Amino acid sequence: MAGQFWWSAMRARELALNAVMRYCRKMQLALLDDCVALTATWLKRDQRGKWQLWRRYSFEFTVTGYERYQGQITLLGQKIERIITEPYRIIDDPDSNTLH
Repeated sequence: MAGQFWWSAMRARELALNAVMRYCRKMQLALLDDCVALTATWLKRDQRGKWQLWRRYSFEFTVTGYERYQGQITLLGQKIERIITEPYRIIDDPDSNTLH
């Protein structure tokens, strides 16, 4: 039982990290430290009513290389629910103050 829980936790973390890496590439962001950190977990029912572990991971990213921003990814079981990021500066123009 403990081994199965550990294996599930490692798979979820790997899934979260890979999803965040793809998201950052797509959005032209640089994932800092190449990691996600588990920040919350609890039981929640999925759409079919089955109990699943809900996990939230945080990560940091940059656009400019100088500013650090926060993001979060949430999983329900082994499925990604969402990825969110705080507003960040777009670097189309180095002097721009435009946030995305």
